[in-house]
Amino acid sequence: MSRFRRALKNKQLVIGMIIAIVIVVLGIVGPAVFGDYSKQDLLRGHKPVGTPGDFFGTDALGRSLAARATYGIRISLFVAISVTGLAMVVGTIIGLIAGYVKGLVDGVISLLIDFIWGFPLILVAVLAAASIGSGLLPVILAVGLVNTVAIARVVRGEVLGISEKDFVVAAKAGGYSTMRILTKHVAPNVIPVALVLSSYYVAVAIIAEAALSFVGLGAQAPLPSLGQMVSEGRNYMRLNHWESTIPGVIIFAMVLSVSLIGDGLRDLLDPRLRTALERARAK
Repeated sequence: MSRFRRALKNKQLVIGMIIAIVIVVLGIVGPAVFGDYSKQDLLRGHKPVGTPGDFFGTDALGRSLAARATYGIRISLFVAISVTGLAMVVGTIIGLIAGYVKGLVDGVISLLIDFIWGFPLILVAVLAAASIGSGLLPVILAVGLVNTVAIARVVRGEVLGISEKDFVVAAKAGGYSTMRILTKHVAPNVIPVALVLSSYYVAVAIIAEAALSFVGLGAQAPLPSLGQMVSEGRNYMRLNHWESTIPGVIIFAMVLSVSLIGDGLRDLLDPRLRTALERARAK
């Protein structure tokens, strides 16, 4: 059975992809459909869902929740893709070097990884914001740094095991260069692991961006962010709970879709797990 057919039969992957496609389309098309996210109309503040002209209602300043939420999707996706791309590339390279070279190099890298991993994400974000100011860049750097360390730890562990395999030992005996062994023999066996792990950290990045924006360290007004919208709407829960509920549901849907895609990729790319599942179904 081809990998594409297996992917179509993986319900988690298919459902996750459908949700993700809907969210991405909303992020791309929504701002053009719903208008200017920064346009204020104080006479139309706190309009409920279903209001003519503002189907998803308005916030305290009369701004369209639909326009702000769909633009907020763009912000979340931008941060998540930037963070995950940075973390996967840099984390995989660091993990490959540490796990294969070993010795002093591995010791120094592992020490730095453990040192950074010991700091809470919110503290790293606060330090980044204090150094270069609030906004999306500190969020990307802070979350990217923590996620890079997480991926590097896992990749290093995988490489330590793979470097002792017969095919790697044979390549060393054959006189192949370290670069060739890493790129041709080791990397292809750890990239699927890094890919599945990265899909999980997309969800972490989305949650982290929302949380940091909630406390004022992320996107700054008038730029809308889903976490920022939840924070602004929490003061009006009794008056119009949709101001927090709509962005909250979108964050939930984004994280759910990424988690389902990650689980689907794990089943699709992990040969050992796939073989076990096929044997279980055969019984």
